[in-house]
Amino acid sequence: MANILFLVHRLPYPPNKGDKVRSFHLLKHLAAKHRVFLGTFVDDPDDMQYIDTVRGFCSGLHVARLEPKFAKLRSLNALLADDPLTLRYYRDAGLQDWVENTCRNKKMNAAVIFSSAMAQYVESIPRLPTLVDFVDVDSAKWTQYAPNHRWPMSWLYRREGRRLLAYEREVAARSTRSFFVTEAEVKLFTRLAPECAVRVEPVCNGVDADYFAPDETRTSPYAADETPVVFTGAMDYMPNVDAVRWFVADMLPALSKRWPQLRFCIVGRSPTPEVLALAGETVTVTGTVPDVRPYLQHAAVVVAPLRIARGIQNKILEAMAMARPVVASSECAAAVDAIFGQELKTATTPADFIAEIDALLRNPESCHRIGKAARERVVTRYSWEAHLASIDQYLPTSQEVNQ
Repeated sequence: MANILFLVHRLPYPPNKGDKVRSFHLLKHLAAKHRVFLGTFVDDPDDMQYIDTVRGFCSGLHVARLEPKFAKLRSLNALLADDPLTLRYYRDAGLQDWVENTCRNKKMNAAVIFSSAMAQYVESIPRLPTLVDFVDVDSAKWTQYAPNHRWPMSWLYRREGRRLLAYEREVAARSTRSFFVTEAEVKLFTRLAPECAVRVEPVCNGVDADYFAPDETRTSPYAADETPVVFTGAMDYMPNVDAVRWFVADMLPALSKRWPQLRFCIVGRSPTPEVLALAGETVTVTGTVPDVRPYLQHAAVVVAPLRIARGIQNKILEAMAMARPVVASSECAAAVDAIFGQELKTATTPADFIAEIDALLRNPESCHRIGKAARERVVTRYSWEAHLASIDQYLPTSQEVNQ
């Protein structure tokens, strides 16, 4: 059993958004075989109640409070240097001291870093084998944001993309191994950082198919006369905000004409003012819900119209596990190992989305068939343990630790 330093940019519990789902399962996987010393941030006061739950997985724990407004202001100092804003956003002296003291007083056999921003905390630790789960090529995400914004934000996003890519390359070059969520993300990163090609590999996301499973006793949250088309996700995340605004503006009007009882349900925590403004006669914005499964199980169709998509979307896997038909944008669907048309529907343009959703609503038997096939795909292909086991070969064995 090794001592593992695990650094995560957000408390890995509860697993209620994409990055926290992955980091939580990674924490569980590491804790099953090793002693885990976790350093992390809490950026949502509501998550403070879960610290003791996380502590149960750890031999050591340090939680730093992060106030997003102050962190954004602090990150602007990076404009006076060559740093990415992301690094300054997640820089904390208390966490740095804890990392150094932990490595000094408890012999760490390896470090596992979740997201590139947390790699800054081990730069001063010599000879520490380090694995980095980048998840996505975050620098590319910032670059993608730029064309959709006016100056000066367009300039700021392009700058962040360049600076963060340079840092990602440095981190990958000095790490034992680096991981991305899909083969497509690996190919993108190795094209941007060819010197790192032999040191990176994919570790796919999974889904807890026992938890995300249909249950006949589960009550519907929708009115009996509604035809719910559902989107799930953290609603303060820019790609999700863009997705629902695009759907409401360019797809919902035509669908509502064909299906007067159709209601677009936006289900997820922390909706921004732009998302809240969408609520109305044909749109429901739920905010935080105690359990997303009823909203998925009783959805007529689940949609994922993301135009800015990095990696594989947990929202798609969860809806498939719930045996629901999903219509996803072609870009984010490409990351899913599924038979398109039979297990997952794809669309590119608003007209495509309208046509696919309309066809599903007109054929309940097809919805059932696609949903059943989707769940079977998730159960057989997307086990968390099967995917995460691939990192074990890069961690010290008990024999190596005891030498």
